[in-house]
Amino acid sequence: MRSERFDFPNARGEKLVAVLDLPLGEARAYALFAHCFTCGKDNLAARRIAERLALHGIAVLRFDFTGLGGSEGEFANTHFSSNVDDLVAAADHLRGTRRAPAVLIGHSLGGAAVLAAAHRIAETRCVVTIAAPADPAHVTGLFKERIGDIRDTGEVEVVLAGRPFRIRREFLDDVAEQALTERVAQLRRALLIFHSPTDALVGIDNASRIFAAAKHPKSFVSLAGADHLLGDRHDAEYVANVIAAWLGRYLDEPASTATAKSEAGVVTVRETRAGKFQQEVSSGPHRFLADEPVSYGGLDSGPGPYELLLASLGACTSMTLRLYADNKKLPLERVTVRLTHEKIHAEDCENCETKEGVIDRIDRHVTMEGDLDAAARKRLLEIADKCPVHRTLTSEIDIRTFEQAP
Repeated sequence: MRSERFDFPNARGEKLVAVLDLPLGEARAYALFAHCFTCGKDNLAARRIAERLALHGIAVLRFDFTGLGGSEGEFANTHFSSNVDDLVAAADHLRGTRRAPAVLIGHSLGGAAVLAAAHRIAETRCVVTIAAPADPAHVTGLFKERIGDIRDTGEVEVVLAGRPFRIRREFLDDVAEQALTERVAQLRRALLIFHSPTDALVGIDNASRIFAAAKHPKSFVSLAGADHLLGDRHDAEYVANVIAAWLGRYLDEPASTATAKSEAGVVTVRETRAGKFQQEVSSGPHRFLADEPVSYGGLDSGPGPYELLLASLGACTSMTLRLYADNKKLPLERVTVRLTHEKIHAEDCENCETKEGVIDRIDRHVTMEGDLDAAARKRLLEIADKCPVHRTLTSEIDIRTFEQAP
């Protein structure tokens, strides 16, 4: 994954600061992300979802709405409709510089904004909402005790998430005029709705209203246990992984992906330049991260090199046992392989030819579920040692290294 930072003009000519998270290869599609009310492009949920989607081949543009973060303009001059205008401006920028967004993703009030903006972005095929209100006016509940003052004086400073913001009467008038459920009924795009049943800020009844108003294709995913802002990294990554899988039903596969599939057996590892050690590993259409733990100076965003080695041996072991058991019609229900790696003194290894220095030891614990007799279990453990990766690791290996031009 790589990121590009730039700005683009909104409808008033003010510069909006943006980040485009890109996959290392050609993007399957481009997505536009609308952050939650008063949040910003760099809030944890937006950043984690965008970065994870990039690993799935989806480029994501996230930006600060007018008057927020690094973007120009005054927040007091903005309202829900201006946020929608900013989304359209971002889509125009993508269309002119890269590719128009096929996917709109919105979090909280940003979810309502993408629902309202979809009809103005013709290339949009999929819309995703996360903890979105069914009525934009729901956001006024954050400062409901000051609504009367805003109506009376025209403008009042309120504190939201510990920060002061100025809210004007025009903001109240604008959200009151929105007819979002009518927009949802006329969406004509595939819709995916995420919401937590324990969301204390925007109740799950909002998801029910959006879902009821929408026409098919529409899907709902419950984020049980998640908070409104998706503060837990695993919740944000889960959302991104589900989005990536869901998009597979509605997005065309780029020609480059078909080419990648023909290169089976070729593994490419490339630095992402995010953190000290993070690498993107790609094999055909598959992409994932390799990294080191935080204690080693990494980001802990993926398994380390030795963990990947153990995973390879474990997967090969399990697959080999499955093939053998099915061929012999053994009642093997499930295989679990647990592996550990350590460095030991050669003199502590009874079966090793090397008797000096330090050697590698891998312990492999195989759990076999099923009504297997002792003879079958013994034979399966013997077969485990015959898996191809096991043979590779215990045989002489010729590794050749060449320099290749970028």
